Amino acid sequence: MSDTETLTKWTIDPAHSEIGFKVKHLVISTVTGQFGEFSGSLEQTSDDFEGADVEFEADVNSIQTGNEDRDGHLKSEDFFKADEYPKLTFQSTSMEKTGENSYNLNGDLTIRGTTKPVSLDVTHGGTVQDPYGNTKAGFEISGTINRKEFGLEWDAVTEAGSVVVGDKVTLQLDVQLTREE
Repeated sequence: MSDTETLTKWTIDPAHSEIGFKVKHLVISTVTGQFGEFSGSLEQTSDDFEGADVEFEADVNSIQTGNEDRDGHLKSEDFFKADEYPKLTFQSTSMEKTGENSYNLNGDLTIRGTTKPVSLDVTHGGTVQDPYGNTKAGFEISGTINRKEFGLEWDAVTEAGSVVVGDKVTLQLDVQLTREE
């Protein structure tokens, strides 16, 4: 950072953000879930968000899919192994502008002690001042990962030969950031 650049830090507003995922179940339907506890920040030195540094973490024990038994299974040794790996984390390596309000966010995602590079699509919904004088920025972030690459290997097959849980997981984050003054 040069002497003329100013660092601006933003933090996730958890009350106005959702961290979700979708995965195929039995090949015929989609199960959705979200993490209830998470935090993150974005630091920028430019007028837009290109080149921003992004960090994020979610508490695996806060996973919610609308079914307690499934939530418990996801926290178990078969999937996240939450007792040993209670957090999943993301650290950006680059954020490149791809259009007027779009970016490609690359970084390292760590789940269950395994770190892999991921690429996410980001849409900046805008920046406004809220009624309390806080500057807010909204983003939609999406991408797809293969759960098995992160050690989430549990599998089962029905009698008819259908896979119970798909390998591809779609990530969908709708986040509102607050600029720190």
